[in-house]
Amino acid sequence: MTVASPSSETEKVWALLEDVKDPEIPVLSIVDLGIAREVNFEDDGSLEVVITPTYSGCPAMDMLEEDIKAALDSHGYSGYRIKTSLSPVWTTDWMTETGREKLRAYGIAPPEKSTANKKVLFGGQKEVSCPHCGSDHTEQISEFGSTACKALYRCLDCQEPFDYFKCI
Repeated sequence: MTVASPSSETEKVWALLEDVKDPEIPVLSIVDLGIAREVNFEDDGSLEVVITPTYSGCPAMDMLEEDIKAALDSHGYSGYRIKTSLSPVWTTDWMTETGREKLRAYGIAPPEKSTANKKVLFGGQKEVSCPHCGSDHTEQISEFGSTACKALYRCLDCQEPFDYFKCI
């Protein structure tokens, strides 16, 4: 009989978490978003999954926790614990590059990691590239898009509206 090593079990759980999708942006997993922070197996073999909400009032967290439980249950895990950690606070820097590309392909401009654009300091708008045509010739239509974590923009070249996932 072969006993799985802790690292292979940890990898299995991470793979399961890749299948847990964000209910607001279903092309992203909780791993893509950086919501899934840690997978730990204790000395007694018990499993702990640590998650951090995108913001403390995120309405999707209860649903995500249920989806994590369903994924673990369906693969035979029991006696696990899901821990919500509010510190350090989540930041868009935790998003994976794969997640950023998935956002762009889905038609949502991903958050920038950093920018040299300082227009916002002088009342200007943030420069956001259009996920449809790549143009930087865009304008913000609304500070809030389909969810509080997104702003609504329009491309002035291709005329397509799009959401921008705000930097936090």
